[in-house]
This record gives sequence, structure tokens and C-alpha cells, in this order.
Amino acid sequence: MSIERRSMFSRFTVAMPFLWLAAFFLLPFLIVLKISLSDDAVAQPPYAPVFNFGEGWAALREKLSMLDFENYSFVLGDWLYVYSYMQSLTLAAVATALLIVVGYPVAYAIARSPRGLRPILLLLVILPFFTSFLIRVYAWIGILSREGLLNQMLLSLGAISQPMEILATNAAVVIGMVYSYFPFMVLPLYAALEKMDDTLLEAAADLGATPSQAFWRVTVPVSAPGIVAGALLCFIPAVGEFVIPDLLGGSETQMIGRTVWNEFAVNRSWSVASALAVLILLVLLVPILIYQRMQLRDLERR
Repeated sequence: MSIERRSMFSRFTVAMPFLWLAAFFLLPFLIVLKISLSDDAVAQPPYAPVFNFGEGWAALREKLSMLDFENYSFVLGDWLYVYSYMQSLTLAAVATALLIVVGYPVAYAIARSPRGLRPILLLLVILPFFTSFLIRVYAWIGILSREGLLNQMLLSLGAISQPMEILATNAAVVIGMVYSYFPFMVLPLYAALEKMDDTLLEAAADLGATPSQAFWRVTVPVSAPGIVAGALLCFIPAVGEFVIPDLLGGSETQMIGRTVWNEFAVNRSWSVASALAVLILLVLLVPILIYQRMQLRDLERR
């Protein structure tokens, strides 16, 4: 391969991720942003204005002048939508915290297991992904219902005297999210723990640190990038989750994913739904930017 062809191939390889993001993220986002600045209309599609570049520049300028931020002020001024955002952030944060508590010991155990056993243990972690996500969520309905497996087991053990109401509550939604996003937490944690230098623990022991002190002062700080990466991988999709709240949640569960769906499919208010979707993205950009800044600081220190 000549130098020119190799250079063109390298440029194309570098450009591919940007082209992919432009086609499947930026362009759809711009379409949603345009709809969010439009007004509802009894038409197909149910919003106005609709850009038609064939009408000429004058008509395009007239359409652009009709765009406004009315939908955003309406969303931010309505307590129902604000409550949906707050509940989505709260439930996602609780689920992420529980995932760290549950996932860290599992990742630590896999990283400290014999090297030949690690692939099998990792396979067991990701094995649920071989089954449809929808089927796995439906299975939790049978587990958490009044006559479900969990209540029957607790009744047979004498732990409770009557069935608990778990299904159709926020607790069921959190349980479903913890189960569904569990591999997304374990895998980044395992990657961080597996490459940790064991001589650091030996040095801590030589300096008089107990195993628990070495864990909190050495292992946890070293695995911090894995914790942050796993938290972002779980928190970001959990905020906009729709399937789990819809199947496992009740009337008290008003996460933003269900609210957006209701505006799109039930109320046929595409402009309000698009405004909600844009605001979700803006909210989720905050932890991403914080993580980016942390990564840059870490690189500068090195």
C-alpha cells in the first residue's frame, strides 16, 4: 500500500466515528430540536412549521421566525414535568448507588479469582444478555407480584405473615434497573481491578496497613475510574428508562421516559415531547462533562 493510500485510509478510519455520530446522533438531535421549537397542529405530522426547502429562502425565513421557546417554558413551568425529571434522577441515582454496592464485591471477587476461572465468571455475568431484555423484565412481574416467587418463598420461610406489595411501586422499578444494568457496572469495575498492581497492596501491608485499610486507601482509589465509568453507564440510560417503569412501576412512578411516551403517543404533542427529550439530553450532559474534566485532570497529572 502506497503512502498516499495509507494516509487516506488513516483519515477515513479517524473520520468514521465522527460520521457515525453525525448521522445517527447529531442529525436526529437537530430534527428533535427543530420539532421542540415548533407549535402543535392538527396535521400530519402534528406540528408546525414544517421546513420545505423547495418554497424558497423567503418561506424558509418565515418558518424560522415562527420557532420559539414556548414549549420549554411550558415544560419547566409545569410541576408534572418537573416532578418527572426529579423522580427520574432520584430513582436512577438510587439504582446506581445500589449497583455500586452490589457490583463492586462481584467485580472484586472475579478480579481476585484464578485467572483461568475469570472468563467463566464474566460469562455468567453477561449471560442474561443472551435473553431478550423485554422477557427478562416481564419475568420480574412473576417474581414481585403478590402471588409471585418472592412472596411465596418469604411466606414459606415465615419471614412475613402476608404477601408484600412490591410490584407497581418505585421499589420494583429500582430492583428492575439494578438487575438490568448489573453487567454495565461489573465489567468496568472488573477492568479497573484486574489491572491493579498487587505490589501496591504489599507495600501498604509493609507500611503497617491492615487489609481493610489497604482496601479503602489503595484498592478503592485505584478502581475509582471504573466506579465512575460504571456509574455513568448505568445512570445515563436509567434516567430515560421507559420499559422498566412501564412494566414494573405503578401510578406513582412518573419517570420522564413514560412522560415522553405519553406526550408522543397519547397526547400527540410532538413539540412538548421533543422539548422534554432535549432537556433530558442537556441534563445528562452534566455528568458526562464532569467525567471528561476528571479524565483531563488525571492525564495532566501523569
